[in-house]
Amino acid sequence: MAKVFRAWDVDQGWLLPPSLHEFVPPGHMAHFVRDTVREALDLSAILDTYAEERGYPPYHPGMMVALLLYGYSRGLYSSRQLARACEERVDVMAVTGLNRPDFRTIADFRKRHLVALSDLFVQVLRLCRAAGLVEFAHVAVDGTKLKANASRHKAMSYGRMKTAEPALAAEVDAWLERAHEADAAENQAHGASRRGDETPDWMADKQRRLEAIRAAKAALEAEAADPPDRAQRNFTDPDSRILATRDGFVQGYNGQIAVDAAHQVIIAHRLVTNSADHRALVPLMDGVRAHLGRKPREVSGDAGFANEASLAALKERGITGYLAPGRARHGEADAAGRWRLTKMPLMSAMAARLKRAGRRSRYRLRKQVVEPVFGQIKQARGFRQFLMRRLDQVRGEWAMICTAHNLLKLAQAGR
Repeated sequence: MAKVFRAWDVDQGWLLPPSLHEFVPPGHMAHFVRDTVREALDLSAILDTYAEERGYPPYHPGMMVALLLYGYSRGLYSSRQLARACEERVDVMAVTGLNRPDFRTIADFRKRHLVALSDLFVQVLRLCRAAGLVEFAHVAVDGTKLKANASRHKAMSYGRMKTAEPALAAEVDAWLERAHEADAAENQAHGASRRGDETPDWMADKQRRLEAIRAAKAALEAEAADPPDRAQRNFTDPDSRILATRDGFVQGYNGQIAVDAAHQVIIAHRLVTNSADHRALVPLMDGVRAHLGRKPREVSGDAGFANEASLAALKERGITGYLAPGRARHGEADAAGRWRLTKMPLMSAMAARLKRAGRRSRYRLRKQVVEPVFGQIKQARGFRQFLMRRLDQVRGEWAMICTAHNLLKLAQAGR
């Protein structure tokens, strides 16, 4: 007897569910993001920019915000990915109400309203607090390196600029001189419709490269009166920097966060262009207070966040720190290799506190609080490279990444 299979009739006509709420199961993240944007977020900063009554009606800004936030929560970041999902994925259709904005519309909306989209982080964070997801008991801080939308091979050092600029300028000048002398001959060869001295593609590229080198050189000189030869500038994203990671060097940015230990909610974020984390501790702690009106009781962080000034700032704010002092450098250690009590009293006291507590130290919480958040962002949701360029825009993109993370935590709290 032949095996019977389920029907596979691709020509069968179907009626879609009568309601968008039936596109995906109840409790799905698509419903949560859509309804949160519609009912709980203040979008007046975006809506107020649509004052013109004339012209073809644009897509509803609320729908566009929900699309972006839902996409970020599902690892869909580029405008082309989001536009394609609007046509192919029923979960995204449940968010957009079957609207299908093209990728240019999505990209333009994100760029136009990036500041307002960044500010949604605080609104979502306050919803997390209202849901009991933030307890202020222990906070962990850390930073991670993320690739910029630029190749590190498109960078040039200041020393190389100083030699490349005159050489390239001389080559451009020589070509222009030859072109001027051969004007009449080329005019005859190319015909009356062309002058014969048009810049060819290869020449235009060299002229653009010369302009880029001069602009980058001027920017480095503006940053420092006498920039070192090793100082570098990237031509694609001039604000990004070459940063060291465990896997080598990347052209990128350093994304820093403070995470509440209760439910791994990001309560403050920051993005900088250098590898150093020690300057981030105070802004992150002050950011928590600015966002939520309260300071955490404890904070843990690795050696990158620990120095005498940071520990003094924590003491002034009444926050107990658990920051690894790291290894004392030359001039900071005594004969036994310990931190000098006279020069570094706070670092010395911190080293003694962590050593005394051993494995029971609150410092152990750091790894289990903040590092999984970076794993969720970079591994589970696949965000490893920024789409936008220049520091202001990349900071806005980082804020949206942190907002999407908190939305996921908020959705889980309601289940």
